[in-house]
Parts: sequence; C-alpha cells; structure tokens
Amino acid sequence: MNKDIAPKREITPEVRRRIIQWLSKAVMGIIVYSLILFLSAGRLNWLWGWVLLALLTIHLAAQPLLLLPSNPELLAEREKGFLYKEVKGWDKWLTTLAGGMMLLSWLVAGLDFRFQWTGPIPLIYHLGGFLITSLGYTLFMWAMLANAFFSEGVRIQPERGHIVATGGPYGYVRHPGYVGVILTHLATPFLLGSLWALLPALGLVVVFVGRTWLEDQTLLAELPGYKDYARQTRYRLLPGMW
Repeated sequence: MNKDIAPKREITPEVRRRIIQWLSKAVMGIIVYSLILFLSAGRLNWLWGWVLLALLTIHLAAQPLLLLPSNPELLAEREKGFLYKEVKGWDKWLTTLAGGMMLLSWLVAGLDFRFQWTGPIPLIYHLGGFLITSLGYTLFMWAMLANAFFSEGVRIQPERGHIVATGGPYGYVRHPGYVGVILTHLATPFLLGSLWALLPALGLVVVFVGRTWLEDQTLLAELPGYKDYARQTRYRLLPGMW
C-alpha cells in the first residue's frame, strides 16, 4: 500500500452495514457457485469440485480477515461496487459478461465431469491447475492490500482522496489484480479436469484484456499522477509485452 496513504480503520455504522451486506453476498455467492458446479456434475463425490470450492471460500474469507483490521472502508467500498453513478457504463456491461463467462465455465466443467467429454487427465494437470489458481487468488489479494482504492467498478474516487497505487505488485504491472483474475480462470479448467471449460474461460480473458485497456485509458485521462506512473511502470498485464 502506498506509504503516504493512511487507510481509514474506523468502522462507522454505514461501513458496518455495507460490510454485513458484503458478507451476505459472499455466502450467497458460494451457495450459487456450489449449486451450479454440483448440479451440473450430477453428483457430490467430486474431489476437484470440492477443492475449487475450498479455494474460493478461503479467498472470500481472507478479504474481511485481512481488510477489517487495516482498511474496513475498502471492503465497504467494494460492496457498493457498481451502484456508484460514476462507474463507467462499459464497465458494468463487461463485468456482467465476465461473470457470465465464469459461471458458464463452471457449468461446462460440471457437465464435462458428468458426461466425461474430456475424459481422465494426468494428475499433474489437476495439481498445476490448483497451484496456478491459488497463485491467481493470492496475487489478487496482494493487489487489493496494496491499493487502498481497489474498487469493484471503474471510477475515480475523489471523496476518498484517490491517488495512484505504486507499491507491492503495482511496481511490476499496472493492473496486477486482473493478472490474478486471468491466471485463476485460465487454471480452473485444468484443476477441474475439463478442457471444454477452457472455451468460456478464454472468453473471460478476452473480456478482461478489454477491460484493462479501457480502465487504463480512463486512469490516464482522469487520475492525477497516473501518466507519470505509466511512464515508470510500462506494462499493463504482462511484463515485457503489454
């Protein structure tokens, strides 16, 4: 996190209300993802399905555990997400599309497990998928902890004193949170053992690359100091390439 930013640790009634709403949404999300995964699979005895759900649950649980002591306001900010009128219209559409691609990927993986479209794959692919999915979640969390303005939606946050985040993973690429998302969703089909689930996952990657470009253009135009940061940290997602 930027050393010149002091995150607000005060939990006001409004912040508390939003945090409770965030927790409720997280629980509902886990339930919905569980239903999609296991109803499409047609059975509960699916080891890799449970492994993925465990990773998702740990990822979601880590957010309040890490943010509440250091920056509870950020968790409240993320709960409101796309309800801010300043959030870009294109961002709402792209995020909805990406969410649909994620759900479709899980649905296809469950159907693949039920009907054995891909068939058995070597254990090393499952384990590699597990490791890279875990890495993606970890990178996402690192980016969130390093950026006090890590909002759900693309908008400038003048009411919170929005400045450029340059610490942690932001010293390597300008959008490390999206790198984490892309790694996670490219690796998930391998964790689940479904090559067919890669198709919607690749669609999600395309959406996030587009979102990265549009967000970067927004920050260059609207966030003071971002142009200087972009000159110092040249790459958006992939060091040495883009």
